[in-house]
Amino acid sequence: MSIITINGEINREDLGKTYIHEHLSIDLSSQKKDLDTKFDDIESLLEEMKNINGKGINTIVEVTNRGMGRNVDVMKRITQETGLNIIASTGFYKEPFLPDYVYEMEEKELSKLLIKDILEGIDGTDVKAHVIGEIGTSNDIMTPMENKVFKVAARTHLETGIPISTHTTLGTYALEQIEFMKKYNVDLTKLVIGHLDLNCDLDYHLRVADNGCYLAFDTIGKLNYQSDEKRAKHINELINRGHINQIVLSQDITRKSHLNVNGGIGYSHLLDKFIPKLIEIGIDEKQIEIMMKENPKRLLDI
Repeated sequence: MSIITINGEINREDLGKTYIHEHLSIDLSSQKKDLDTKFDDIESLLEEMKNINGKGINTIVEVTNRGMGRNVDVMKRITQETGLNIIASTGFYKEPFLPDYVYEMEEKELSKLLIKDILEGIDGTDVKAHVIGEIGTSNDIMTPMENKVFKVAARTHLETGIPISTHTTLGTYALEQIEFMKKYNVDLTKLVIGHLDLNCDLDYHLRVADNGCYLAFDTIGKLNYQSDEKRAKHINELINRGHINQIVLSQDITRKSHLNVNGGIGYSHLLDKFIPKLIEIGIDEKQIEIMMKENPKRLLDI
């Protein structure tokens, strides 16, 4: 009984197949000046959640945090109406999406806010966070405020033991994120580096993998950045080099236009289109289960 979901603690064996990096309610519209990024079509979202649950997905790690439009009520409703396990997160994202108080408060005080989310509950509810994330760096750089956010995340991790999920902009700055975490004694087996499939550079990813952290191929279906064929081949190469136990999968849906009803790829793209590509190039069902079930279970267990 050591993994906290919206409905309380569950046994790690009950997690099942897991999307490791998703958003169920997120609003970045004020910074991006784009209403498409006000992701709030709950009815369409519910239909998609029922769909993926019916196709074998059991758990969603919801990495929307403070300042990003995190919504506990939406998570509760999805859990109640679909039966999915939802794992909530806490933390701060990256510039320019940080709340004003991140600039004003000391690191220790900010960490106390995150610890309260983890131990007591989010926004005055009894819903507790189980992941610190997604915390991010900018394109090939960590700004001073992002450095502050990473320090707060590391401090919170050391206090609570819960895993950290990062955002790399366009797959950059991953190695520097890892070196930062090493400096602050973060357990790298509880660290997942996000969006690495936006930059499929095998040598780079092997260097990331050598540190023992998890590599998230979590923007599956976002073809304007990378083809799914390249993602699939890259995963196969990593598996062949012995890193299957470090790969986790997801889609990172963040816009209304991503939903099926609006002509987007929808949350089932990974299941309907990407998994067949993996099988086509020789990755078998057991290996897929390791990436989607066993690896998340190990990462999230504390």
